Amino acid sequence: MGLVSNLRGSRTQEGLPLSDELPSSSSVPNKRKWSNLVPLVVALVVIAEISFLGRLDIAKNAAFSDSWSDMFYKSHSSDGVAVAGDRNSATEGCEEWLEREDTVVYSRDFRKDPIWVSGNEQEWKTCDVSCMFGLHPSKKPDAAFSLPQESGVASVLRSMESATYYPDNNIAQARRRGYDIVMTTSLSSDVPVGYFSWAEYDIMAPVMPKTEKALAAAFISNCDARNFRLGALVGLEKANIEIDSYGGCHRNRNGEVDKVEALKRYKFSLAFENSNEEDYVTEKFFQSLVAGTIPVVVGAPNIEDFAPSPGSVLHIKELADVQSVAKRMKYLAENPDAYNRSLRWKYEGPSDSFKALLDMAAVHSSCRLCIHLATVIREKEEKSLDFKKRPCKCIRGSETVYHLYVRERGRFETHSIFLRLDNLTQKALEAVVVMKFKSQKHVPIWKQERPESIRGGDELKVYRIYPVGLTQRQALYSFKFERDADLKSHIQTNPCAKFEVIFV
Repeated sequence: MGLVSNLRGSRTQEGLPLSDELPSSSSVPNKRKWSNLVPLVVALVVIAEISFLGRLDIAKNAAFSDSWSDMFYKSHSSDGVAVAGDRNSATEGCEEWLEREDTVVYSRDFRKDPIWVSGNEQEWKTCDVSCMFGLHPSKKPDAAFSLPQESGVASVLRSMESATYYPDNNIAQARRRGYDIVMTTSLSSDVPVGYFSWAEYDIMAPVMPKTEKALAAAFISNCDARNFRLGALVGLEKANIEIDSYGGCHRNRNGEVDKVEALKRYKFSLAFENSNEEDYVTEKFFQSLVAGTIPVVVGAPNIEDFAPSPGSVLHIKELADVQSVAKRMKYLAENPDAYNRSLRWKYEGPSDSFKALLDMAAVHSSCRLCIHLATVIREKEEKSLDFKKRPCKCIRGSETVYHLYVRERGRFETHSIFLRLDNLTQKALEAVVVMKFKSQKHVPIWKQERPESIRGGDELKVYRIYPVGLTQRQALYSFKFERDADLKSHIQTNPCAKFEVIFV
């Protein structure tokens, strides 16, 4: 019908008679001629129509091809960066588009396929990844606590002893020996295993009256320590600091007592470690805090990192410090106001830095090991080509939006957050992180571990935001984006950058 209509229309426009008009008698010979020509004309018209339709299809295909290539160009610029193109409709913003385009399916679901570590059988039901320790009859473990290990099994060193006495606990030495994962008291290790814990020590226990005549108490049993702690003990005694010694060294009191209960009666506690090693801070120090005494420390050169507040610890860094520390002890003992200021944290709460340190242990080190293993496994998978196809940023007109990910320390799964190019600042990052977790009614992982008096309210206070993969020493003390430009550079050079946040 279309063809006939077109033919009829064209004939009318050219002044030719319509087929239903009656011809005159003089037109009969012409009619025969036209009758003979009709098949030819129809054939030519059909051919022309087919040719026209063919050209139209070609044009349509060409237009479709141009549209597809144009959309592809809009979605992938010459440098491989994704841009919000035609598929990103007016009703879909950059954030929704990135959520969809950056979605990936990992080859391993740790909720169904748990991390397996060869060791004593146990299961961490509260861990953020399924985490099993033991032997599986048909599954190769992800890690094991020994050397050597077969390919694909991470070898783990775990120890709470000082590297001074056990050189293999030195991180560099452990790496040279072939350990993939190091778990020691060092905050620079892959998974720190410190002596501190909210659950183990009642840090906020009330301060008791100081009823003992002696200024300080000591519990030292290893008299062959490889540092100067015995020299410091003798030096304090020579400086007329009276010390009750309950340990095997210089004993002058019966050692069969409850250590913490005994310490509560003294103004000072000699928390003398057997080695001066960074981050090697044992129960001697934390029991002193529980007891409400002022620790006098020989040990970790960075003991101030572990102090609950400034001025709450006295540190004998070397023997030459003994006299000045003894003088300070006497001053504090004779001035109640000054002494009480050193213990003010017991009433007002410890510093944020102290809480951030102890909060780490709210997640057991075995669970943190599983999270570390799962994170490494995913990081390896994310280096594949499929993952590199993720756009990670969206450009629409003059707007550029970056897709980032964040998780709380002690958790495994990350959450999407977004920052715009014109606001790639640390302040903006912190605000977006807080807003994200607030929208999820997030409860910090340490909430049930801390003493009730220092749990705080429902607000979320950020202590640190740092890239996933840093050690706790870096995260807590040394890492910082010095300028907003540093954060911007990190985001632009690390597609779909992942961050970890510490709330206090």
